Amino acid sequence: MTVDQLLILIILSVTITLFIWGRWRHDMVAIAALLTCVFTGLIPPENAFIGFGHPAVVTVACVLILSRGLQNTGAMDALAQRVVRKSGSISVSILLLIGLGAFLSSFMNNVGALALLMPVAVDMAEKQKVALGRVLMPLSFATILGGMTTLIGTPPNLVVSGFRADSGAGSYGMFDFTPVGLAVAIAGVLFIAFVGWRLVPTRNRTGASSFETGTYLTEALVEEKSVAAGKNLREISKMLGTEDAQVVGVVHNDARVSPATPWHKVNSGDILVIEAEPESLATCLSNLSLKTVGALGADSSGKARQSGSNNTESDSQNKTPIKALADRTEMQLRELVVMPDSPLVGRPMRFSRLAARYQIHLLALSRQGRRSVRRLRSTPLLAGDALLMMGADENLNSFAREKGCVPLASRDISIPNKEKAAIALLAMVLGVAGAAFGLLPAAISFATCVLAFMALKIVPLRNVYDSIDGSVVVLLGTLIAVADVMESTGAADLVAQVLLDVLAQGSAVLALGLILVVTMTLSDFMNNVATAAVMCSIAMSTAEQLAVNPDSFLMAVAIGASCAFLTPVGHQNNTLILGPGGFEFGDYWKMGLPLELLVLVVSIPMLLWVWPL
Repeated sequence: MTVDQLLILIILSVTITLFIWGRWRHDMVAIAALLTCVFTGLIPPENAFIGFGHPAVVTVACVLILSRGLQNTGAMDALAQRVVRKSGSISVSILLLIGLGAFLSSFMNNVGALALLMPVAVDMAEKQKVALGRVLMPLSFATILGGMTTLIGTPPNLVVSGFRADSGAGSYGMFDFTPVGLAVAIAGVLFIAFVGWRLVPTRNRTGASSFETGTYLTEALVEEKSVAAGKNLREISKMLGTEDAQVVGVVHNDARVSPATPWHKVNSGDILVIEAEPESLATCLSNLSLKTVGALGADSSGKARQSGSNNTESDSQNKTPIKALADRTEMQLRELVVMPDSPLVGRPMRFSRLAARYQIHLLALSRQGRRSVRRLRSTPLLAGDALLMMGADENLNSFAREKGCVPLASRDISIPNKEKAAIALLAMVLGVAGAAFGLLPAAISFATCVLAFMALKIVPLRNVYDSIDGSVVVLLGTLIAVADVMESTGAADLVAQVLLDVLAQGSAVLALGLILVVTMTLSDFMNNVATAAVMCSIAMSTAEQLAVNPDSFLMAVAIGASCAFLTPVGHQNNTLILGPGGFEFGDYWKMGLPLELLVLVVSIPMLLWVWPL
């Protein structure tokens, strides 16, 4: 073993360990790995960022923009409402839902396909009276399976195609992945629809309808000598900040509640609707010299209670406090799920300026099925967290759109713009055809589609680059260069030789199965793009040493990288459903393990038949 081989294997081992640990973002780890290779002399400085010009990187970025364009036209919403049944047999309803999800993810981003169908899944689960998790996990897995059927269905396929092109054999076509991928996807979807969903644990979910906010909302009277009198809500919020409390409404004349804008001036006689933990409520009332008027949750001692209020309308007496509050205003409750690429991830809500910028409020947070109302504004958010928000409908929509959140409820179906929808679909078909028939390289074909989307304003120019997941682009661009080092130093050959001698015993079929299993295992714990980049060099070296068809092994990597079904961290889709489904880390393998075994049983014979050794 040479020094260079030892260095790249150490760097790669540390990188994989950090990916699995998850303490730092994948793109940060990938950049660190790239720079380490540069500092140790494994990559010349002038070649450090050559991976960012790779066609796979360009194609991934283009597909993300095209996915956003298809969503913007409203055509996908209308299609979902027409195809998905919300009554009748639960297995058939799930089959239609996840079948549509698998189809959409063949030509658009997996996460986008899932986010598009999540509100439909919630509505279906409610009408079928089935646990939401038993619909969301099948949908997540199906959209992952659908991605393996085409070149653009998922980034790992583009990585695999790029490695084949770099080897001199040319890139894969649009539908070269279809024979094996479609067989696996169909088998997986049928298993999930008729058997798999029954294996998903039923978890109690804390949604907006079941959230008892009354314990945490209090009506407090502003008297003439009150500290709050004459101050605006921004100043009052600063005073309440140390107790992690907030003003969510102001009652005037015993009936009308205005949205709590930061610049609203509070006068004596007004009633503040305060959201606070019972333990800290007494301090809040004392600091502002307020007097409780009952009703919405606690008395001046901070002890929670459910008494009626003289200042609430008579028709609100028998309702929950939050419903009574909503009845007197245009404010609504809505659950929003934090997307994996949301700028909120890792940041406390206090930095989001909810009241000042959006005039909305965070009432509760659900993480892995556990509900919390404590220290909401100082708790760093994670992908998959479900947020219970209150505010005007338009403001909630703006926040969700700008902060990368998905509404977890049936939303108003956007009326499709038939002209733009037709143009978008036509452009997408032409792009796919151009790549499928070899008229243009995939990157050029889809870049042309993006230009058409921009020119025709299918994707607003101001939102074009917001559609691109920068972390995926950085991850892909950096790891392509790192993976090249594996090949140029001979480290990939060394790893392949060990696998062949120790485990596969020189058998090509066993080696193929081993590559598939290792790839699937890594994909369950680290990003699938990173998994594909790491395994492609090893797969090609293994095929070369066995003197067999490398396509069989590259396709095994593509299948394995799209099989992250055992954990919530292997794929962004699994992370996205973690909070809404109320799942725990160990819930995924109960359906995921049988599904991965099915993938093995179906894919190996198909690989040997379609891509013979």
